[in-house]
Amino acid sequence: MTHNKEAELTTAIILYAVRCLAEGDQVALRTMKFGPNELEALRELTLADLYRIETLQTHCLSIELNRHVFWPTIEQLKQQRQSEEIQQALITADAPMEMMRALYGMSAREYTQWRRTLTIAPSVGRPAELEESDNHKLWYAWEAMTEGDDEPSVSGEDYLQLYRDIDLPMRAIWILTQRWCEFGGLLIANDGSVPPAE
Repeated sequence: MTHNKEAELTTAIILYAVRCLAEGDQVALRTMKFGPNELEALRELTLADLYRIETLQTHCLSIELNRHVFWPTIEQLKQQRQSEEIQQALITADAPMEMMRALYGMSAREYTQWRRTLTIAPSVGRPAELEESDNHKLWYAWEAMTEGDDEPSVSGEDYLQLYRDIDLPMRAIWILTQRWCEFGGLLIANDGSVPPAE
C-alpha cells in the first residue's frame, strides 16, 4: 500500500480524536470542531477503516500555526536539549551520582544507564586527594564563581565550566565544593591550613 503525507496526517488526527473520545476529552474534540455527528462516526470506525485511511490522497483538516504556543514549545524543547547535553557532558567528565541527583534529580538507574550509553567505565573508590596547589586553584576559581553569594547556587553548566577552566577531576571538584558549602566556605587544605589572602 502506498503511503503519502496526507494520509499519514489524517490517520494521526483521527487516532488522536478517537483517543480523546475514549478518554472523554470533550474540550479537545470541540476545539477540533467535532460535533455530535462526527463523534458518532468516530465511534463506528473499525480497525480496518483506520487502515484504509492510508489509501486517501487528501485530508479533511484545516490546519494553522498558533505562534503563541509554537514558540514557547520550541523554547522548552531547546532548554531540554541543552540540559540533556550538559548532563551528558557532566557524566562524560565522571560526575558522581550524588552530583547528578542533587542538580537534576537523576535516579541511580538513570545514572547507570547514561554511563553505559556513554561507555564510561565504572568508578572505583574515592577520588585521590588533590595536591595543595590544585586545592588552592579550585578554591580561588570557586570563590570567583560564587562571589557575593551567602548560599551559592551553582548550576550544572557552572560546574562544567569550572571543570574545563581548571582541569581537575570532576569528582574532586564536587566533593570539595560541597564540603566548603557545608562548612561556610572555609578552605581546608590537605595539611589543614587556609590559603593566605590575595
